[in-house]
Parts: sequence; structure tokens; C-alpha cells
Amino acid sequence: MRKIIGIGETVYDIIFKNNQPISAKPGGSVYNALISLGRLHTNPIFISEIGDDRIGEIIKNFLVENQVETKYIYSYDRGKTPLALAFLDEKQNADYLFYKDYPAERLDYIMPRIDENDIIIIGSYFALNPVLRDRVVDLLDFARERKAIIYYDVNFRKSHINDVRHLMPAILDNFEYADIIKGSDEDFINIYGEDNASQIYKDHISFYSKNFIYTMGEKGAKIFAENFEKQYTANKIDPMSTVGAGDNFNAGFVYGLIKEEITLEDLKAGVTEERWNQVARYAIDFSSFVCTTLDNYISKEYAEHFL
Repeated sequence: MRKIIGIGETVYDIIFKNNQPISAKPGGSVYNALISLGRLHTNPIFISEIGDDRIGEIIKNFLVENQVETKYIYSYDRGKTPLALAFLDEKQNADYLFYKDYPAERLDYIMPRIDENDIIIIGSYFALNPVLRDRVVDLLDFARERKAIIYYDVNFRKSHINDVRHLMPAILDNFEYADIIKGSDEDFINIYGEDNASQIYKDHISFYSKNFIYTMGEKGAKIFAENFEKQYTANKIDPMSTVGAGDNFNAGFVYGLIKEEITLEDLKAGVTEERWNQVARYAIDFSSFVCTTLDNYISKEYAEHFL
């Protein structure tokens, strides 16, 4: 069975509306995707770090409860598990505030086994952070050597705009590793100041990877590949929160790759429109469902429809 391996941050999300907390739960960009994938019985593996504290225990227990492998998570005692405060606006989009207290030693993990056509998920600032970069690159080098599929969600927040010039080498390096690059319209405005998907693909992506996903919130998403470009419409919903939207788009997309049995060679040779359609449907449906809840992941009941 193909493995799904994600590497990323863990945080405890506290969601505010009208300056009042309305929900609290474990989170993190890759974390959220893996919880959904765990609920789909894909048994994903998570590489991360948490504090040896009560919040860290809650986060780890939640992973186990949702069938996500935790043996590659580094637990530190000189620091605390980070908190993420998400403030929802009138459109249910979130503005974030992070509280972090990390130790000097970070992400001391054992490399998991990786086989051909396994799927590696990376993304957000975690994949760029200079403090963690060497350990992330270790995984990417091994994944490429083992002919795994590398899925990179850019997920570049406004809070890092002033650091774009310094982070650009790592961004381009991740583009070089990636077999699939996914980013939102906001990501590329933050990085390049551009919002034309076709131009972004031509000028910034296609040299590195032929497979590109560009998401646009309620306007849907576009998939670009070799001699292929198609826009997919978003589902019409009444959103409660968009906190986990992009993460569950990733979960649905990766689940679609597994269900459609899309391999690394397929991505290089060219995937048919029919198969892209199926993958995109999973991605959009998962993302839409999560937006109708205050959770960061698809529900167990919703996951049952796909099993």
C-alpha cells in the first residue's frame, strides 16, 4: 500500500469570532490534511515536533485516535507546544496570531521508510524555516532518491511578506523538488505581487514542475499540466470558517492521487483530463465540507462516504 508522509508544524488552534473564542482544536497545515487522510483509513505518517506538555499530549492523542502514525514526532521538554489564534472576519476568513516557545534543538526525527510512488506532503513556513531547513531537505532528498511524489503547498502568509527576498532561495528549491506545486491566489500575491494564474505558471512554475494547482477560494481552482489547463468551479456553500480549506483541498487532492492510482511516471508523462477531473472533485469537495464546519478536517461521518 502506498504511504502518505507529511512533515509540518503542530499547533493548538483557538478560533475567535467577534473577539470571542468559539472553538479550540489541534491544527497545523499538514497536520489538518493528515487527520482527514487518517479518517479515510490511509494510515498516514506525520513528522513533526511537539512540546512535552498537556497541549502536546492532546495533539498526539488526537493523531493516534485518527489513525495517523506518530513514531516520527520529536517531543521536546525545553519549550511549549505553540498556539495559533485565528480571528474570523465577516467572510469567515482568518487572520492569525502565533505564540511560540521552541527549544534550541529542533526536529530530531528518524527517517521513515519511503518507497516508489509514496506521497510526501510539505508546505507553509515550516518548509522554508532556516532553523528546520536541513531536516526538511534530508526528507526531500531521500524522497526523490526513492522516486516518491513530492506535493508542495506554498501556503505563504502575509506575516512573511517582508522576508520574501530571504526566503526565495528555499521557495525555489522546494519548487525544484516538487512534482506537484499548489498555491492560492493570496500566496502568489504575497510572493510575486501577481494574480494571473496562467502567467504565474508560465513565468514562475513550469520551469520547475509541469503540475500546478492554483486555488481561488469561492472562484474555484485551476489545474495546469503539460499541454493541459482547466478551471474547476467551487461548490456553493454558506461557510462557517475557512481555516482548514486549503489543508483539506490538499487532503482531497492526495486522496484522489491514491484512488486514481496516479504514479510519478504518470505525472511526468501526462495525466488524462478524466483523471484530473476525479482528483479535483475530491479536493474541492473536501475543502467545501470543512468550510461548513468549525473543524479543521473532514468529519468521520463524511469520510465514511468514501470508504
